[in-house]
Amino acid sequence: MYFTDRGIEELERRRGEEEVTLAWLAEQLQVFTDTHPEFETAVERLATWLARLDDPED
Repeated sequence: MYFTDRGIEELERRRGEEEVTLAWLAEQLQVFTDTHPEFETAVERLATWLARLDDPED
């Protein structure tokens, strides 16, 4: 198990039944990068990957 898997599993366990909008998620990612700018690149890559999931060219 990777270290990040624990965080993902905790997220699923604690909030897995909730429904959120992508606008809410985008806002939370922005708050996170404002608080932790050292993770800006990783969050940017995740957001871009999520945004392009259905893009056949990517």
